[in-house]
Amino acid sequence: MAQEEFADGIALLKADHDEAEALFEKFEQASGSDKKWAIAQQVCNALKIHAMIEEEIFYPASKGVVEESLYDEALVEHDGAKVLINDIMANGPDDEFFESKVKVLSEEIEHHVKEEEKPGDGYFAQVREGDVDLVELRDRMAARKEELMQQAENGGLPPAELTAVQAEQTPA
Repeated sequence: MAQEEFADGIALLKADHDEAEALFEKFEQASGSDKKWAIAQQVCNALKIHAMIEEEIFYPASKGVVEESLYDEALVEHDGAKVLINDIMANGPDDEFFESKVKVLSEEIEHHVKEEEKPGDGYFAQVREGDVDLVELRDRMAARKEELMQQAENGGLPPAELTAVQAEQTPA
């Protein structure tokens, strides 16, 4: 079973982080618009799926466990990444700033990952210290991830939705 591939929910999320990092490196080393576009689509879909499982399952389960400011910052960082992801996906490789947008997305994700994985007082460390069933979260996140991956393969994912925090501040 796919769920048993990871010890717990945090291991699953860290594997997603590693996958995104590898895709960004692949993008940097690729040449040609078609190759870069294919990789950008892969990384954007992987990040959309990752953000969805975090926001639907992981973050709600950890809301009372981590520092409120860290929780809020994680959501805001997700929204910033989603704005870039949606822009990259909507405008494609012909956008004058395509490669720059992917680079900035990479930097934002790198920062976000460091905060989540920071030893001692990072997001994951705080969750580990709390009373959260990380095996049960792993199973729920893996199942949801599988659904979203199928959706991506069978017609694509919709644009990434901003969280309520950001949506409330966005003018209509």
